[in-house]
Amino acid sequence: MKQIFSIIAISLLLLSACKTKDIAETNATETQTDQLYACSMHPEVIGKKGEKCSKCSMKLTVPVKEDAPETTIADTTATAPTTDKTSITTTPSKISIKGLLDPYIQLKNALTKDNSNDAAKAGKALEAAFKSFDKSALSVEQKKTFDDIEEDAREHAEHIGANAGKIAHQREHFDMLSKDMYDLVKAFGAGQTLYKDFCPMYNDNKGAIWLSESKEIKNPYYGKSMLTCGSMKEELK
Repeated sequence: MKQIFSIIAISLLLLSACKTKDIAETNATETQTDQLYACSMHPEVIGKKGEKCSKCSMKLTVPVKEDAPETTIADTTATAPTTDKTSITTTPSKISIKGLLDPYIQLKNALTKDNSNDAAKAGKALEAAFKSFDKSALSVEQKKTFDDIEEDAREHAEHIGANAGKIAHQREHFDMLSKDMYDLVKAFGAGQTLYKDFCPMYNDNKGAIWLSESKEIKNPYYGKSMLTCGSMKEELK
């Protein structure tokens, strides 16, 4: 009798295990059936695994992940830190370009006095300053920015230095050099207060900028003939 009961108990246990296995397999099958797949070439085409893409006829093999739960406005307000735009500050560059600005200012002042020879000397000094500028402290990104500006600025400084006695030609290069120096100051900071001035008449009324250490307008493009022509457009530090 005990043996009969034991056989019945074992049979019931085996039956229960089989049912549990069948349920698990059914759930797994249903999960696989619900899984959608996309085309590897056209991810917008979605269907069951093995079906063909309607655009390229490739089989759908890339599992489509369920979208993450949408973030409500309340969730965003609770978790995202508030940012006050007025509190954002740009970390100033620690690279000093004073050694480049000094000869540029000397060049500008020479042109305001119509002194072509002094302008040539300042142009040569600026060219030498670019050649000797220490780039070791520059990051990779900073070095790329500096190199892009330097290549053009050095060429203009060289032309100014090589053309003593030809002040009109020097002023043409000073126009383009001033744009380079402005970009340099914007990228690395002036380390001092400078002013971006503008002459509206130079270059057939197209206008030209220059950098000055003083608020007082002294026009390097026309010198003594129109010394005060121009206006201050921006203060740089």
